Amino acid sequence: MEQRVVVIGSNSFSGASFTRHLLAHGHEILGISRSPENSDCLLPYKWDDHSRFQFRQLDLNLQSDDIIDAIKEFQAPYVVNFAAQAMVAESWENPDHWYKTNVLANVRLHDQLRKLDFLVKYLHVSTPEVYGSCSGLVKEDHTFSPSTPYATSRASCDMHLSNFHDNYGFPVVFTRAANVYGPGQQLYRIIPRTILFIKTGRKLQLHGGGKSLRSFIHIGDVSKATSQILTDAKSPNTYHLSTDQHVSIRELVELICLRMEANFEELVEISPDRPGKDAAYLLDSSKARDEFGWEPEVSLQKGIDETISWVEDNFHDLSKEAMQYQHKE
Repeated sequence: MEQRVVVIGSNSFSGASFTRHLLAHGHEILGISRSPENSDCLLPYKWDDHSRFQFRQLDLNLQSDDIIDAIKEFQAPYVVNFAAQAMVAESWENPDHWYKTNVLANVRLHDQLRKLDFLVKYLHVSTPEVYGSCSGLVKEDHTFSPSTPYATSRASCDMHLSNFHDNYGFPVVFTRAANVYGPGQQLYRIIPRTILFIKTGRKLQLHGGGKSLRSFIHIGDVSKATSQILTDAKSPNTYHLSTDQHVSIRELVELICLRMEANFEELVEISPDRPGKDAAYLLDSSKARDEFGWEPEVSLQKGIDETISWVEDNFHDLSKEAMQYQHKE
């Protein structure tokens, strides 16, 4: 059934990709982000028909009243929030910026959202970083043990939303996905960064030798699950989204080198690890699979090949984009 959905953080990789998925299924979308829309090559929803999409440039930190007014005007029963200060290592440099956005601004928004009588569901896109470094497969009820300002700020917001559900019946559901990737991702992320460094002959810094163990999941699989959770999940449930394949960052870079016929030893330089980096967080996603019949469909090799093709097809435009994370308070 066609619905109106508000996507906060629609300029983000996950937000823009989720918007694309919703538009392909006939929904009408209001996208909200604090920055102007990115270049088309970094906005997946612009690659297809996006006539049912409208965009408002509004800052969650400064314009929560305007965001609420836009949601009231749009009369959307569903709101999905991807907006967050999202970098882990950089959160040590200005931790107050992370708490300002990820806690204070979100609390202010949620306190206004809970008063909207037409709101059916609010989906908060969280992160497995809230668990800290874990051993074994982590289920949704695992104890929070954040190890960075970023992770602590996200855990704080999740706890606040649980309080809002318990006290007000706020219709919140949560998702926590493994490392997402795919065409359209920010160029400072490990997969597009590796591809671009191979193509441009630059040295890739491999923090800590790339020993950290991760699961990488294609954004198309995440978007499909997120859409179903938004409409069908009961509040205040949390769902993990992950594949069963776990690789080290080194193995991931080696796979990209193999697909591009590049020399791993010539590409990488080993550098010190960042503070508080979690050695592993491997998510048990059986809950989403059992309740919704969801299964990840895109293999890591296929997804990497797809991302390589995106970089090659858009190399001229991507070469003009920043390769480093650009921090905004």
